[in-house]
Amino acid sequence: MLLFTAAFALMAPLTSAPEDSVKTSPDSVKTSPFKISGYADAYYRYNFNNPGEAPYNNLTSFTNSHKSFELGMISVKAEHTIGKVGLVADLGFGRRAEEFSYNDDNTRFAIKQLFITYSPTAKIKLTGGSWATHIGYESVDPYLNRNYSMSYMFSYGPFFHTGIKADFGLGEKTNLMVGVANPTDLKSASSMPKTFIAQLATGTPDDKIKAYFNYQGGAQHDSLRVQQGDLVVTYALSSQLSFSYNGTVQYRQFRGETGWGDYNSWWGSALYVNLDPAPWFGMTLRGEYFGDKKALIGFNGNVFETTLSSNFKINNLTIIPELRLDNGDVESDLFIDKSGNLKKTTVSALLAAVYKF
Repeated sequence: MLLFTAAFALMAPLTSAPEDSVKTSPDSVKTSPFKISGYADAYYRYNFNNPGEAPYNNLTSFTNSHKSFELGMISVKAEHTIGKVGLVADLGFGRRAEEFSYNDDNTRFAIKQLFITYSPTAKIKLTGGSWATHIGYESVDPYLNRNYSMSYMFSYGPFFHTGIKADFGLGEKTNLMVGVANPTDLKSASSMPKTFIAQLATGTPDDKIKAYFNYQGGAQHDSLRVQQGDLVVTYALSSQLSFSYNGTVQYRQFRGETGWGDYNSWWGSALYVNLDPAPWFGMTLRGEYFGDKKALIGFNGNVFETTLSSNFKINNLTIIPELRLDNGDVESDLFIDKSGNLKKTTVSALLAAVYKF
């Protein structure tokens, strides 16, 4: 069975937490007009090891560049609800969209989310289509994150699910979701096994503490089984200071010529500390420890990353200066310098801009 990783904390903005966009209890049935929203983002990244080739000492998602101005993604989301049914269509174009939908045919235009909902009662909501994963804390949409670069847990966990799910309101602050989906990050999976997904979400009456217990499990194909447990906890100490935690562990079992082998795991744990001294300015410090001793995803060791980001807000525009340190353990030479020499540590700086409309 699953073993939850114990550690402390992953980010929570004080005004609107990223998880609220995909981790919500069913709303009461209502009708809303057509709504359209979106964003665009761009960044410049410099790695101080000055590597000469990809991935430029970047082992997480969406910032695989060095000494280059890069476009992220332009995203447009359309929503409509009438009576008990609703539709969400979320489209993206750009490099970030292409990496998010990496199993598609190398297109920079991607359907990030496309799903229909039906709420037969105020306490039940049924969803069918493709939606962003409930596992983890960070989001593909940068305006929902306070750090621009991504965590290791986000980068090597699921991005989205395609299938059907049901949300049940169990109380004012408690919600249960269960569903069946294609294997991780596949929008099309003919004749392939299916994955079971679930989430139990709850919180205190004043919303200062929120907790999400997340799960996915099942065969990904004929030779791989995956079980993953994930925990997200957020705590708002005040309107200026908040903390969040994400811990995850994923077990993988492979089948060889002699049958199924033992389960082995990779895991991660991260704490986010968020400080907002003014409405136009905030800071987030992320500390993440990521373990892959069994080399299930190629690390053959552990990595600790520390990222400090500032958020300067000017109306709909957020400017994000960021400094990041990645450090591998003694068994892992994960990074390189300009001459191709292996290094255990690397430092990167970036400047990003995100416009939300």
